[in-house]
Amino acid sequence: MASTNTAIVPPKRAPTDHPLIDSDPHLRRVFGYARPSDYAVAGGMATASPIAFWVMERVSPSHVGRGGFAPVMRLATAVGLIGGLHIFYQRSCRRFYGFTENAREVDMDMREMVDKVKQGQPLYGTSGVSSYIQGVAARNSRYSELFIHVLPWINIVNHDQHGVDTAKYYQQAERELEAEKTA
Repeated sequence: MASTNTAIVPPKRAPTDHPLIDSDPHLRRVFGYARPSDYAVAGGMATASPIAFWVMERVSPSHVGRGGFAPVMRLATAVGLIGGLHIFYQRSCRRFYGFTENAREVDMDMREMVDKVKQGQPLYGTSGVSSYIQGVAARNSRYSELFIHVLPWINIVNHDQHGVDTAKYYQQAERELEAEKTA
């Protein structure tokens, strides 16, 4: 007889080839951990739209009349900037999720969190909202980058629900403090 007690809620952690750093990274961390290549790709994507529009206008002029080119060029630039920002955010978040190679970010995360432990600071910052609202924010923005092309949703709330075991930070801080005492 088949069991009727099957889980309907999907797991909170996606299977990945690389370690999970954070399933709900704060906006500051996404921008802070970005690589120079992210900036280069985002800049290239941001310039692609206005350059493509300019080239199309030169190859086959639209003859929209006096003053018709400028507003459309501004729109093409805005579309390019939004697309560049989207690709920038996407590339950085995917490393937090462990979807792409993230050794540099794992080291940065460990260093940042261990330093916070040593200083007695909360790992993910303090928040002025209730714990209930923090939980709501965490549930709504966990892995939100995967659907950001449809619904732009980012994490701007400090909370402690990030899908990782924080004991590793405390253990590393303990090892470093012990090493400092013996040295």
